[in-house]
Amino acid sequence: MVNAEVIAIGDELLIGQVINTNAAWIGQRLSMIGIKNDFVSTVGDQKQHILSALQLAAQRSQIIFITGGLGPTKDDITKAVLCEYFQVGMRSDEEVLANITRIFKFRGRTLTDLNTMQAQVPVNCKVIPNEKGTAPGMWFEFEGRIYISMPGVPYEMKDMMEKTILPDLAEKYSEGCIQHQTLHTVGIPESFLAAKLHDFENQLPGNISLAYLPEAGMVRLRLSGFGNDKDALTQKMQEQLFALKNIAGKYIYSDQGESLEEVIGNLLRSQQASLSLAESCTGGYLAHLMTSVSGSSDYFMGGLITYSNASKINWLGVSEENITKFGAVSEEVVLEMAKAAKEKFGTTYALSVSGIAGPNGGSQEKPVGTVWIAIATPKGTRAEKFQFSEDRKLNIRLAAITALDVLRHEILPYITINEP
Repeated sequence: MVNAEVIAIGDELLIGQVINTNAAWIGQRLSMIGIKNDFVSTVGDQKQHILSALQLAAQRSQIIFITGGLGPTKDDITKAVLCEYFQVGMRSDEEVLANITRIFKFRGRTLTDLNTMQAQVPVNCKVIPNEKGTAPGMWFEFEGRIYISMPGVPYEMKDMMEKTILPDLAEKYSEGCIQHQTLHTVGIPESFLAAKLHDFENQLPGNISLAYLPEAGMVRLRLSGFGNDKDALTQKMQEQLFALKNIAGKYIYSDQGESLEEVIGNLLRSQQASLSLAESCTGGYLAHLMTSVSGSSDYFMGGLITYSNASKINWLGVSEENITKFGAVSEEVVLEMAKAAKEKFGTTYALSVSGIAGPNGGSQEKPVGTVWIAIATPKGTRAEKFQFSEDRKLNIRLAAITALDVLRHEILPYITINEP
């Protein structure tokens, strides 16, 4: 497999002022044309650091992408460093200068000497047109390696990649192919999932691997395959995906990249069903997730944030006796909350959540992270107790995700796995 790496240049990346989204985007696009991105490094606007990064990259990668440092200001030193690295001088490129002149004329601005200097490029480069900005991209072939330098501005870099660089690389390296298949799971920790998939991983072919990508309450499972025969690789990937789905079945909520809230919305819409909420410890976060999906008014009717005991009593009619006897975080209370929400909004389903988010408020009987979730359905109402973490924000997130997963299992009690 042809391999690549990305060198991102800029002090702003190192201090966290700007997030390096370019590297992730480049890696995604490269995998689509069969090029494996093995390394990503970030260096500041210092000559020696950039030179060291280039020298290291040349030892381990066939294609080296460089982003950033091509602007007109004093700290943009990438071109000068590349000239030193390749031991060449500069030349003025007439097409680049014409492009810069056109852009400034269109914007009604005066062309400065600094901007004119952007038409200076190393003599050994092939210029990559920049239709979105003034800094040209540059393609170098040196000692069996390809070096591609691009602006750090994401929309300029992406335009160059899509229109020129990716097509050229795909033509040059047309033999290899990479395929990825990602399953999104919820309701099972990474370690438990890994235990279930132990035997599956051991039987994977040598050119297919499984990666675990965990986040709060969820784990993405990514199958990656590498090969030279696209059709053969596709067949192998489908076979392994089928086996993986059969093992992780009930925990999989998407194989198309949708969010859990999008999946829930589609399920509700397919049943012409509706949902309402009664939230306590999640403080409206559950409603936020539901309404983050365009068109959610088709199935989401609304919710109540009954954070205090008084609001539970006054707005939902929860029994004061139950709150006193069992506490606000209890099966009895969330059952009442869910029933009341379903009745008030006239919905098919209702979810209620009450818990101790923390860091205060816990007890020996009900420690921080204790959450009760109830669901009211056309068949009745039930509740379940969960124990999450000691972190407040994480508990809010986990409670909301878990509530949605409870609803998912209610609507779709089983999953059909199609043969490959």
